[in-house]
Amino acid sequence: MADLGIDWALSWVRAAAATVTEHREHLLDLDRAIGDGDHGENMYRGFTAVLGKLDAAEPSTVGDVLKLVATTLMSTVGGAAGPLYGTAFLRGAKAADTDALDAAGVAAVLAAGLEGIVARGKAEVGDKTMVDAWTPAAAAAQQVADSGGSAAEALRAAADAARAGAESTDPLVARKGRASYLGERSAGHRDPGAESSALLLETAASAAGA
Repeated sequence: MADLGIDWALSWVRAAAATVTEHREHLLDLDRAIGDGDHGENMYRGFTAVLGKLDAAEPSTVGDVLKLVATTLMSTVGGAAGPLYGTAFLRGAKAADTDALDAAGVAAVLAAGLEGIVARGKAEVGDKTMVDAWTPAAAAAQQVADSGGSAAEALRAAADAARAGAESTDPLVARKGRASYLGERSAGHRDPGAESSALLLETAASAAGA
């Protein structure tokens, strides 16, 4: 049950940039329906900037990589996504204070990321936000850690839970963010932040070979 170190973190971020690029239009379409219509563009710009910084930096730990992602997203991503994702990655970086993550470490990083998102956005499960993806993801990773599973297994469980969480936002009426202005008309559309969260966690799991 191999732990996940710097090589995994670098692979994840590079794959995440590719995934965001691949799903750029999809995220734009989701956000056009209930938001400002810029989520896909913002995520693409942010992760493109992350790649540029990554090539110039020499991170030595998982925490270093997550911190670089955090600071870059905060400075380049507009809208709500920059502060929310930036805070999530920054809190996660502080939780990743070892050279490599085991399942408990993965769970700690996700829990810290969720706490950051909640602290910044003041949302809870059912509000039709990225919290609907992150909350089950963090819980699933913790469950794997508690049962003695591997870091990769914790990430796969988190990714699957995040995907289900993102899909659960489809019928919800938004209670936070720009989408909340639409009231009942926000129902029937997936939350873009929950979708991008699921994509990022699925990429993390794939980078771990899960």
